[in-house]
Parts: sequence; C-alpha cells; structure tokens
Amino acid sequence: MNSKNKSIERNGIVKGGELSLWTRAITPNSEWPDKEEFLDVIYWSRQALGVILGIVWGILPLKGFLGLALFVMINAGVLYFYFSNFQSVDEEEFGGPWELTKEGFITSFAGFLVTWIIIYTGLYYEVEEQL
Repeated sequence: MNSKNKSIERNGIVKGGELSLWTRAITPNSEWPDKEEFLDVIYWSRQALGVILGIVWGILPLKGFLGLALFVMINAGVLYFYFSNFQSVDEEEFGGPWELTKEGFITSFAGFLVTWIIIYTGLYYEVEEQL
C-alpha cells in the first residue's frame, strides 16, 4: 500500500475489497497486481526460512558441506514450490524461474550461516582449560 491510499485493514481485507499482502501470501493462486509485492514476499519468506534452517542445523549438529548443500536444496526447493505450485504465478512476468529462485538468496544464506554458527557454537563448543 502506498501513502496515498491510506486504508483500514480488517480481517485480512483492505478497504476496497483487495486482500492484504500477508493474506495473499498464504492464499493459494492469489492475484499479484504489483510485482514488487510478490518479490517482497519471496524475499522475506526466504529470510525467515534461512533463520529457521540455521536454528535447526545448529540444534542438529550438522557440519560442513552436508549442511550447506541441504540448505541450498531446501531453500531453493521450498521457494520454487511456493511460486510455481502454491501461487502458480507466471514466472516469465518476473524474468523467469531463475530470477525468482535467486531473489534474496545471498542475504538468506548470510542469515542462515550466522544463526547456524551461533546456535552450534553455543550448544556444542567446549572451551579447553589452560594452566
């Protein structure tokens, strides 16, 4: 919503009959008249997924290439399923499936790594005592 159209949101419906951004994000096959809103949903969903996977990977003591490879596959797979099957958007309107798949990936990867390292270190790192 832009600043010109100040509208009241009630029960997920914005004044004028249009669904709110978050209601459209969790509703299958939603209409996305503003492409930037859909890209924002992809971006922030990917950030949340990165932090969640970082917490899970830290609790399960995953290490090394296995953890990185699983993150890439799950992150790309979940988002690809979301925009191609759940939302059924025309990928070509957004520059193809590759553009949607890589939207926000690097920042998600950074958040994942920071979370994974902090959780893993906090749970499993043992300090050696020196005399």
